[in-house]
Amino acid sequence: MTEKTAQKAAAGTDANALWGGRFGSGPAAIMQQINASIGFDQKLWAQDIAGSKAHATMLAAQGIISVGDCDAILSGLDQVAAEIAEGRFTFTVENEDIHMNVESRLKEIIGEPAGRLHTARSRNDQVATDFKLWVRDAFDRLDKDLQALQAALIDRAEQFPDLIMPGFTHLQTAQPVTFGHHLLAYVEMLGRDRARMRDARARLNECPLGSAALAGTPYPIDRDATAAALGFDRPTANSLDAVSDRDFALDYLAAASICGTHLSRLAEEIVIWCTSQFRFIRLTDAFTTGSSIMPQKRNPDAAELVRAKVGRVIGALNGLLIVMKGLPLAYSKDMQEDKEPVFMADETLALCLAATTGMIRDLTPDPAAMRRAVEAGFPTATDLADWLVRSLGVPFRDAHHITGRIVKLAEEAGTGLAEVPLDKMQAVHAGITDAVYGVLTLEASVNSRTSFGGTAPSRVRAAVEAAKARFL
Repeated sequence: MTEKTAQKAAAGTDANALWGGRFGSGPAAIMQQINASIGFDQKLWAQDIAGSKAHATMLAAQGIISVGDCDAILSGLDQVAAEIAEGRFTFTVENEDIHMNVESRLKEIIGEPAGRLHTARSRNDQVATDFKLWVRDAFDRLDKDLQALQAALIDRAEQFPDLIMPGFTHLQTAQPVTFGHHLLAYVEMLGRDRARMRDARARLNECPLGSAALAGTPYPIDRDATAAALGFDRPTANSLDAVSDRDFALDYLAAASICGTHLSRLAEEIVIWCTSQFRFIRLTDAFTTGSSIMPQKRNPDAAELVRAKVGRVIGALNGLLIVMKGLPLAYSKDMQEDKEPVFMADETLALCLAATTGMIRDLTPDPAAMRRAVEAGFPTATDLADWLVRSLGVPFRDAHHITGRIVKLAEEAGTGLAEVPLDKMQAVHAGITDAVYGVLTLEASVNSRTSFGGTAPSRVRAAVEAAKARFL
C-alpha cells in the first residue's frame, strides 16, 4: 500500500468500488491490512483464471452472456495469465484478493465485458473452487515426491538385502534384521501416505462453482459443464456445504502430518545411526555440517531439520482445526485463514521429502559397525527359544524361561550365546544337543525368517521386486 493510499483509507474518503453502493467511505488502513489476502492467495492465480474461463464459457453456452463477451473475457484472461507468469502483473492490496486483482486488471484490458464475468457466482464459491484446484494439484505433486523417495529406498534395499544390523524394540537390540528389510519398512509407510492422499484427492473432487454466495443462483447455469471443464467428477450437492467446506484442506494437512511423522521417524534413525555410539551410516559433506568450535564434528543437520520442520506441518493442522471448529454455516471471513497453513505445510513437506531422498541416496552403511552392535545384545535368543520348541517340543513359555537362564549364563561369562558351552546349556535343560549352535549365528537367524514380510534376504529380494511393481 502506498502512503497516499493509506492516508486516504484512514481518512475514510475512498469507497471500495468492488463492494458497490452500500459503503460510502473506504476502510481504515488497519482494516484494509487485516482484510486483504493478496499477500498469500496470489498463489491461486492459475486456478482462479482456469475457474473463470470455465465459468465464462458455461455462461455463454447457456446464453447468459454473449459469445462476443465470452471471447473478450477469455482473451483478456489469457493476457492476465501471461502477465502474472512473466512477473509483469502488479498485485494491489486495494483489490484485496486474487479474484478481485484478476477481475480489476481484466476490466482494464477489455472494459465492460469484464463486469459480466461475475454473473451467477460469488467469491465464496470462487475461492472454494480455486483452493480445491490448488490442493488437488498439491496432492499430485506430492505423489511424485513420495514416489521418488520410495524409489531411493527401494534402490538401497536392493543393494543391501543381506547386510545384517540390529533390529530394535525399545531402542534395545531385539533380533537381527537386514538393512534392506529396515529400509523397505519406510517404503510401506510412504505407500500408505500416497494411498491416503489419493483418497483425500478423490474425496475433494467435487466442484463448488455455481453455489454462489451460499444459496445457489437463479440463473440457468450448467454446473455439470463447469465441473467437467475443471476436471471434477461432479458438482457439489449442497450450496451451503460447498462454500463453507474446508474438509479438503484439513484432509491435506492430516495426510501431510502423518507423512511428516514418517519422515521424522526416518530422520531420527538417521541421526542415531550417524552418532559415534552407533556409526551405522555415514553421510557426506552434502548433507552434514560442521561446528564453529569443535573441528571434529560432522552433524547430520539435514535429518535434524526434517525432524523439526515436521512440527510446523502438524501445527498447521491444529491451527486450521481450531479456526474451523466454531463456524456456523455458511461462509465466514475466518476461512481466509485456511490458505497460509496449507501453503506453508506444502512447501515444508516438499522440502523435507527432497532432503530425505537426498540423504537416502547419499548415505553409506558401515557393515562392521552394524555387526558389532548386533552381536552385543544376544540377538539370537528368540532363535534359541524357537529351536527348543521345534526340536524338543518344549512349550514356548517354558522355552522362553529356559532361554532366559542361558542368556544369564552368557551375560555372566561375558560371551555370546553361541559361546556358552554345551554342558552349561544342558545343565539348564538336559535335552539340548550341539545342533542348537546351528541356529545361533546371525546369518542363520535372518535366513530363517522366511515368512511373508520377513527379514530373510530371499524375502527382501522378493519384496524389492514387489515394491517396484506396486509403487514405481
